[in-house]
This record gives sequence, structure tokens and C-alpha cells, in this order.
Amino acid sequence: MNFHQKQEYDAIVVGSGMSGGWAMMELCRLGLKTLVVERGRMVRHIEDYITEDKEQWELPQRGEVPPAVVREHYPIQDKTYVFSEATRHFFMRDSEHPYVQEEPYTWIQADVFGGRSLMWARQSYRLSPMDFLANLEDGNGVDWPIRYEDIAPWYDYVERTIGVSGQAEGLPQLPDGIFQKPMEMNAVELMFKKSVESTFPERTVTIGRTATLTEPLGNRAACQYCGACERGCSTSSYYSTVSVAFPIARATGNLTVQTDSLVCQVNYDETTGRATGVDTIDMNTGERRTYHGKMIFLCASSMNTARIMLLSSSRSFPDGIANSSGTLGHYLMDHHYHVGARGSFEGYQDRYYMGRRPNGIYIPRFRNLGPETHHPSFLRGYGFQGSASRVGWGRAYGMSGFGAEFKHSLRTPAEWRMGLGGFAETLPRYDNYCTLDESIRDSWGLSVLRFHVTRDDNDRAMRKDIMETAAEMLEASGFINVEAYDTVESAPGLGNHEMGAARMGRDPETSVLNAFNQCHDVRNLFVTDGACMTSSACQNPSLTYMALTARACDYAVRQFNDGLI
Repeated sequence: MNFHQKQEYDAIVVGSGMSGGWAMMELCRLGLKTLVVERGRMVRHIEDYITEDKEQWELPQRGEVPPAVVREHYPIQDKTYVFSEATRHFFMRDSEHPYVQEEPYTWIQADVFGGRSLMWARQSYRLSPMDFLANLEDGNGVDWPIRYEDIAPWYDYVERTIGVSGQAEGLPQLPDGIFQKPMEMNAVELMFKKSVESTFPERTVTIGRTATLTEPLGNRAACQYCGACERGCSTSSYYSTVSVAFPIARATGNLTVQTDSLVCQVNYDETTGRATGVDTIDMNTGERRTYHGKMIFLCASSMNTARIMLLSSSRSFPDGIANSSGTLGHYLMDHHYHVGARGSFEGYQDRYYMGRRPNGIYIPRFRNLGPETHHPSFLRGYGFQGSASRVGWGRAYGMSGFGAEFKHSLRTPAEWRMGLGGFAETLPRYDNYCTLDESIRDSWGLSVLRFHVTRDDNDRAMRKDIMETAAEMLEASGFINVEAYDTVESAPGLGNHEMGAARMGRDPETSVLNAFNQCHDVRNLFVTDGACMTSSACQNPSLTYMALTARACDYAVRQFNDGLI
């Protein structure tokens, strides 16, 4: 039985993560009475970061989640590097949110207010002019309906708000932004940079561009280098919805938040051709409610947004709301992950570093930038992320020994090691998709998603080149015991950069959204999370999600004020 809220909101935002946080902040700041509906539980800044300051030995299970608990509740979430005893309370239980994998697909999901903005790796890179032209030029996917020049001012705006530290490099394939001072590389990384740039002049080694402050910004402190970022940051040194967007939105007096509420449908009025609100299920009681809104922003993360839209069927849209193109759920993309190389270095035994720097180095794309960098085996390209560090006392896990002398020996750091991991672009393909599986229902009676996502020959050729170039750079820099790797079990999805499913485009017959993230078919319905992406590029996408969201909100509010929505 539905409980119909009497109040109609100007805007409803579904989801509170990277894009949902920006939607709530911008819509509230621009004067709209805004309801945010979030599936997960509320997380309060500082007081709910319950493991932030705990060392490994202070945790009951020393940081490990018991294998039996993993097998029963977290077999998928356990695959991501940020899942541990210290962060388990931020993740959803796989046992409560099943899905079907026709081919292996790793779906990482948060279950809290703020979503993955609490746990993201904070790497913040702009897409380049060539990224917005790639589909048009090589014929894969549809043409982006925007160009770099359309989004560049919004990148500026987002970077000023979240605070991004980094080094300007003047590279056309990785546009510079508005940066705070860069973090420092350590001795071995600086050696590696010098070696690579002299041996391979077309390659640049720079410090990562990260949404982590190196200088104070407003009431936010510079990073303390404590290195427990995925547990929450009490000093607000990195950007998250909870620490930055939510306080700004709340201060306007325009915000209402409803947590523990699963959106199961966007309601649609056949007469007016508009979305009218959302139906929700209380995650604790099962009670159903309907919330009414004049415009809807779907920001639930790519796959959950696709699921909500697919569940929202009507006479006008029997295959999901705003799906006259038939492309909803298709063209899923995720960056390649768990492929690269690592090695050891015998020198610099007298050198170390201070703190736990929450950042690494970055090697921007250097393949297929033009005729001189053309690779015959694949289209598009990849970048590298990595770091060098001294091996610490944790090496004892793989050593034999006991007693005071053994423990004392671990106080001296061991050799340097360095790893390089590739993040590579995947091509948009119609046959990479998710759809509803009507034969399986979740705990709330809703059809689950069924995934069919595979790698193609372009992916495989690129992964081979990633291994080879990572190894050659390490070997050219004097590293020993260099090992190239391609982790076979690293299925799509584990890169945690899921994109596609409701792509932007110029033609309503081949895309779901227009140039302002507005549904072609339903003018008061917007999608600004990763589902909107028309191609993936190889850069971490969160900065682009935020910039697209800010741009879409500006457009939507102007349309709203003009009576067009």
C-alpha cells in the first residue's frame, strides 16, 4: 500500500554518491526544494568514521573479515582492495542484493549515504578534446553530443570546489586543471621519472592528480598523510558528499534527505509526458512510499540507475522509462584493471619518506595519439598508476622466525618495490549490457539485473601491451625481478568505473540522453552518473561525473525557472 507524500518537491535526487552529492548541492544552492533518496543508511561526518584512527592490531580481526562471513555475505565486495574489517560497514551485503552473471562481472556497491564518495581513490583527471571526438573518428559508439570546450568551465568549477592537487604538464591528452601544489614523489619515483622520460621521450611521469588537499580550503585542512582515507576523513581533507556537498546543501534550508529507501520506480504521467516522482521501499520495514517531484535526477550509479529505469515500465515505455531507443542497459564499459608489472630496486637503502601519501604517480596515455604513436593491434589507449615504497614489517607474514631478534629485524625497512597498473579504455559495444531477470527477485520482490559483459580482441591486445610497456619501463630504470601480470580473475566491473547504460547522444533513436543529460523522451528526467557516458576514455571518471552534473543542474534550473520543466 503506497503512502503518498502530500508535499511536492521541486527536485528529487536518487543517490547521494559522487554525482548525487553534486546534484543535491547544486539544486539546493540554486534555490530548489530538493529531496535526496538514498538506499543506504545515514553516515554522519566524523562521528560515524568509527575505524578511522584504528591501527591494524586494534581491530578485533586485525583488519580481516572472517572467511565464513565473506563467503556468506560479501563474496563480490571482498574483491575490491578497499574492502576490509575497517570498511565493511560501508558496503552492501551481496547476500541481500543478488544479481546474475552470464559472464563474470564484479559489481562493487556502497550501502551508505555518500556512497562511494567516502571510499573512492580520489584520482581526478579531465577527459581531453580527443576523448570527446574518439567515437566519431574511429566509428565505435555514437558521437558525444558535447565537446571538451562545453565541459571545461565546469571542470574548473568542480576543481575549485573539491580541491585537486597536481602538477601541470601541458599535455593535450591530459588537460591541466586548477591545482593546489602537487604532492612529492619519493626518491625512487623521481629516479624512475628521470629514466622513463629520457628513455621514452613520448612518455611523461607525473604525480597523481587527487581530490586531496595539500593546502587548506575554506574550513577543510590539508591532508595529514595518515593513509586511512577509505574509512572517512575527519579533517575533510579529501572531497566526499558527507564532508563537503551535504553541509553546503543543508545550509541552504532547501534539503530533505530520506535514507534507507530503495527507489523501485520512476512514475510517469502518460498525459503530460513527464515524470511525476518515485516509488520507494523502506529498507527496514518494507513500507512503500511515493514522493512527488517536478524533476528527477537519477544518480544511483550506472547499474542501479539502469535498473530503476528498466523497472519503470508503462504503456509508453514497456521496456523501461525513456527507452524508445532500445539502448537502455547497453554499451556498458569499465576500465581495465589488475594488469601491469612490478619489480624490486636494490639502491637507495638510505632513503625513506614521511607519512602515508594517499596518492601515487601517473603516466598519461601515450598510445594512438597520432600517426607517430599508432599501435597496429588496438584502438584508443591507456594510462598507468603506481608507486614505489619500502617493504615494511608486514613482510613478516611471509617469513619464518619468532622471538625478540626476529621482531627487531623487522624494524629496518627492506628493499624498494614499485608497481605499475594500467587503466585502459574499453570500446562501447551494444552486446555489453545489463537487463532485468524476471525469474529472480531480491528481498523486496524486485527483478534483479542480469549482466552480459565480455572482453574483446581490442581489450586483449591492449592488456598485452600494458604488460609489455610496464615491464620495459621498470627494466629500463634498473629494477630487478620484474614480473608482468594479467590477473585472469579480474572481471569487468572490478575497476569500479562502471559507465554506459543510458548514454548521451545527438539522436534520440540511438541514445537515451541529450547534451545536458536530459532524457530525450522525458524532459524532466535527468541522468548524471556514470550511466550517461558515451565512451570511457582511460582516465578515472569521477571528475567528469561531477562536472557533467553541475552543468546539467545549471541547465535544468534555468529550464525550471522558465517554466519549461
